[in-house]
Amino acid sequence: MGQPTIKDVAKLAGVSISTVSRVMNNSKPVSPEARRKVVDAINKLDFKPNELARSLVMRKSNLVGVIVKDIGIEYMAQLIRGIEEIGRVYKYDIILSSSYGEDKQLENSIDFLATKQVEGLVIITEDISTEVLVKLRETKIPFVLLDKYHSYKNIKTVKIDFESEENRLVQSLTQQGHKKILFVADKEQNVINDSMVKGYESAVGADNSYILRIDGITSDDGYRMADQAIELIRKESITAVACVNDEIAIGFMNYCVDNGIKVPDDLSVVGFGDSKIASVYRPKLTTVSIPYYDIGAISIRALIKRIKQEGEILVDDWVIDAQIHQRESSKVIN
Repeated sequence: MGQPTIKDVAKLAGVSISTVSRVMNNSKPVSPEARRKVVDAINKLDFKPNELARSLVMRKSNLVGVIVKDIGIEYMAQLIRGIEEIGRVYKYDIILSSSYGEDKQLENSIDFLATKQVEGLVIITEDISTEVLVKLRETKIPFVLLDKYHSYKNIKTVKIDFESEENRLVQSLTQQGHKKILFVADKEQNVINDSMVKGYESAVGADNSYILRIDGITSDDGYRMADQAIELIRKESITAVACVNDEIAIGFMNYCVDNGIKVPDDLSVVGFGDSKIASVYRPKLTTVSIPYYDIGAISIRALIKRIKQEGEILVDDWVIDAQIHQRESSKVIN
């Protein structure tokens, strides 16, 4: 015997199909006796409604599509966790798709999720073209865009203030007695790099600024640039190094280990991002922890309010405070 249908339920209960539908959807009043018969029939038949068919009729699927550049990127996985866990609190499940940084794949993902009757979209990217943004708007599906590297006109998001957080981190070094601090920045021009440079410069002053721009953001890049950094450090009697991310900081500290430079006794080093390795590496890295879970959680809450037309909580960018983790790689000096 195949799966029971709504027609089977109606026949067993001795009521019309429309009455069964009203009971299931709680859409119109039904007499207590008819409701009892329908519920009994559903239980006896172990009837499970076709959720896709119901979503097509009711235009409600309780599904949200999440498109990421790559789930293998550590911070994107943290964002997804916040989105999924808080989404479930509001009875929404997610369908996940990856674009791998390709516009065509991103467009395909949008089309695919639209066929699944998703009620909203969260796009987690590091760059998105104008053409894809136009397509996104044309779908008429409510969406939230999370891109920490870029800002987009007329699109509000959830983020941290990289300028303010870098300023606080560098100020924590000055409060430890460090008067000369090197900032290792990425050459690429984007919101994060430009904001962090501004934060560093406002903390140390324009006349006391030492910035080394390097090509790349991996630990290998941090190691390769270390010769140049150490030359500047010794020439200017610099006592602390602030890196644009944890990976560069780890690579730089590896160089220090290989060349007899003790961190933090000879040189304090700080990173940014609080990647998993930051609390495992020795010495443990002083860094800024970005609340990616919270960013994901607020984003899905904002999206659900849009879906339900309950108002807009992203009337402006929602800025979340980050947290400095003071660990072993930096210390007070005399």
